[in-house]
Parts: sequence; C-alpha cells; structure tokens
Amino acid sequence: MHFRPLLIWSVRVSQQRYRKSYPRSLISVVMPELSRFYGIIIRMYCEVGPHHSPHFHAYHGDDEALYGLDPIELLAGSLPRRQARLVEAWAELHQSELVADWGRLQAGSEPLPIEPLL
Repeated sequence: MHFRPLLIWSVRVSQQRYRKSYPRSLISVVMPELSRFYGIIIRMYCEVGPHHSPHFHAYHGDDEALYGLDPIELLAGSLPRRQARLVEAWAELHQSELVADWGRLQAGSEPLPIEPLL
C-alpha cells in the first residue's frame, strides 16, 4: 500500500475525508497523539526529513486547526473560540516540550506525551 498522500496532507483536507481514506490505526502512527483535554486532541505530524515550520494540529469534533510553535499562533483552520483559547494556553505552558517533540518526530523517534490542561 502506498501512503505518499499522507506526506503532503494539509489542514485543508477535512478530517472526515481523511478518516474515511485511511484507517484510524494509521492516523495515530502518522500523527501521534501528544495530549487530550476538554474534548481537544493534540497531534503532531510524523515525517522524517524536511517539513513545514514547527507546528502541531488541534482537533475538536469536526474542527481542526494548525498552530505554529514559535511563536504560538494559529496558522490555518479554526476551532471554536473557547477551545482555541484552551489550546493556546496549553501550548504556551508546554512550548518547550512541543519543540522537543517536534525534534524527536523529525528525527524519526517517538514523541513523549505532554500533560493535559487541567
């Protein structure tokens, strides 16, 4: 099976279409879950080699957003206002861990889980 489309996946592809195209187990391997809180799932794209600037993906229901790591800012997509504020607060608190996980993933290693927002 050839999974090249996953390497060029972007936030413009709806989460529903992406889930229909690839099994859930593959999504968790390609985009490991880093944290989960208040119905929000934080994932980071796992690609060895050159990739976009450091970022992570946040999902809430059918909404998804892409956030840059330095500085923490919305790059694409959207979340409801409350969830967006929670994601931004969480990311500010865990920015160094997010940057470290980005480095691990880009080097082909497993990311470390990050504490949820309590």
